[in-house]
This record gives sequence, C-alpha cells and structure tokens, in this order.
Amino acid sequence: QVQLVESGGGLVQPGESLRLSCAGSGFTVSDSAMRWYRQAPGKERELAAVLNAAGMTNYADSVKGRFTIARDNAKNTVTLQMNSLKPEDTAVYYCSARPRYYTREYWGQGTQVTVSS
Repeated sequence: QVQLVESGGGLVQPGESLRLSCAGSGFTVSDSAMRWYRQAPGKERELAAVLNAAGMTNYADSVKGRFTIARDNAKNTVTLQMNSLKPEDTAVYYCSARPRYYTREYWGQGTQVTVSS
C-alpha cells in the first residue's frame, strides 16, 4: 500500500527557510516521479517542483532559485528545501508520487506553510 506522509510545515517570517519532508512507504522513491504541489487559499493547486527517477528536476518559475527538491534513498524520503520565503509562498504543500509501472499518482495529506511577519 502506497503511503506518503509530509512533515516540516509551520509559521516563518519572510526571508526565512523551511525544509519539508515526505516519507514514502509501499514503494521506492528513487524509482518514482516525485512532485511537490502547493495550494494557496482560494487558488488552484500549483506544481512547485518535480524530481523524476532519473534525477532530473524542474521548478515553477515562482520558486526557481529558492526551492530545491531532493531525495534521500536510504530513508525513502523526498525533501523540499525552501529558502528566502515570501508571503506568497503561504499554502498547503502536498507531496505526490507516481511509482514506475503504476498508473496513478498518490498523494500525501498536506502540510501547512505560512509566511508572515
């Protein structure tokens, strides 16, 4: 059974950093396309960062240069390092996984990130 559990959200001030983690079980993170999405109040869900099984990454223009997606194969975890946070980064952040040979995407429950002074 594929499961994803996010952690690391919280309240920070503009300019500070946060690191989100997404722990996977029932599948192998390194053999999957892993994504971080975010959804701000009243807005549609937005793809923030992608890490595919080959190790290639891609970022939304709004986070490029500030966010870094990475994986820890030993822990079967994917992380999102978020630096220079802005109030507009405030959102619920969701981790998703599409394991190789699977036909669907799996989602975590989300973690709240609030950037406010």
